[in-house]
Amino acid sequence: MNAIVSCNEVIRRIDAGAVVIDVMTPEEYAIRHVAGAKNACIYEMVFLDHMAEQVPDRDTELIVYDATGTTRAAELARERLLQAGYSHVSVLAGGLAAWRGAGLPVEGDQQAIVTEAELRDGTYRIDIEKSTLEWIGRNLNKRHNGSISVQTGELVIADGKLSAGTIVLDMTTISNADLQDPDWRVMLIRHLISDDFFGAERYPTASFTLNGWEAQAEASPEAPQGIVTGELTIRDVTRPISFPATVAPQQDGSIQAHAAFDIDRTLWNVCYGSCRLFEHLGMHLVHDMISLELFIVARRA
Repeated sequence: MNAIVSCNEVIRRIDAGAVVIDVMTPEEYAIRHVAGAKNACIYEMVFLDHMAEQVPDRDTELIVYDATGTTRAAELARERLLQAGYSHVSVLAGGLAAWRGAGLPVEGDQQAIVTEAELRDGTYRIDIEKSTLEWIGRNLNKRHNGSISVQTGELVIADGKLSAGTIVLDMTTISNADLQDPDWRVMLIRHLISDDFFGAERYPTASFTLNGWEAQAEASPEAPQGIVTGELTIRDVTRPISFPATVAPQQDGSIQAHAAFDIDRTLWNVCYGSCRLFEHLGMHLVHDMISLELFIVARRA
């Protein structure tokens, strides 16, 4: 059996009893789908459970399709179904786009079509309740992790891309998430807030100023990826930095941004336990690299 079949071949197989499966999200299926097709979203963990409910007979011939046939969605669905014991599974060449292009019948509430989310130009204020910076620090024996609250900030979209912005962190909010003993947790936080590390009493904030964005090749418009450049200030030391980031427009007009990267803390005078700067540290050795992960939600001002 051919893995890829044309629209005309699908029509012939439907007449012979084949079942067509739309593997896109329920929302996309509700808007428009091949007439008579069933829906089981390949992105959901219960994909095979839904298939077992809708087509319990593993010998039934199946034809799966996605939006355009240009991604792995339908191909992955076919692989999963074959692994699950469905013996006759094919993929509609070109997906729903090819079916519509051939003028073949579709169903759905086409009036419910939602405009694609896009990065609209403007200034977006960061939602400090839904945004945070997570950190990981390590030594030879273990690692610790926690978060730091965002105090304020904004992102600027110009010409459909991230172009500027500021993020201010409240260093007095450093928290720890891995230590279960409250006394040890308090001790670690006090250690991090002290002059040993971030000196939060003297330097209560840290900040990042974004001054550039270079889009990565073949970035998806659904979640554009690029390299952010700017200046990071910690303990009143400002240094240039760049890191990969993703910016995703949301249907409600907000944007979400995510970045994960490492910094050498000693470049910002966070020097406690660095074996490059001290010797015979024993249990007090702390790796120089800190992992940071930024989660941002921002709304148009």
